Amino acid sequence: MAPVLAAALNIVPAAAQSLPSVSVPPEVDRVLRDYEKAWAANDARGLAALFAEDGMALPSNQPPARGRDSIAKAYSGGGGMPTFLRVIDYRASGDLATVVGAYGPAGQALDAGKFVLVLRKVDGRWLIAADIENANMRMGPPPRPPPKPAG
Repeated sequence: MAPVLAAALNIVPAAAQSLPSVSVPPEVDRVLRDYEKAWAANDARGLAALFAEDGMALPSNQPPARGRDSIAKAYSGGGGMPTFLRVIDYRASGDLATVVGAYGPAGQALDAGKFVLVLRKVDGRWLIAADIENANMRMGPPPRPPPKPAG
């Protein structure tokens, strides 16, 4: 769900849905649908607004981002593609909840990746405290260094 998501959605996912979707309370589902809308609109500030003030994003291929300004920078240049988020596990206790889910291109049945959200209730509203995602495709080995010049 970071800028790598756009690239991940352009690949053929490694596997179809492996775990069934589960339902979540409407106020948690709202976070997911708002995330989808902001992602599709390439609205990095809108995505960052879904996070708690001290929230963290752990996007693939980038350092962690803490705080809404840093999160907006991390998400700038990503998105712009209709995406669907589905929940495969949900747990809540008090003012904290976890959402484990999968994402993929809207309108397709295959998951391109998975994510974990930690939600925290702030002033009665669920906000993202932490977000981590990764693609379902295997990453290749790092590039080999260039050969050393002879002599």
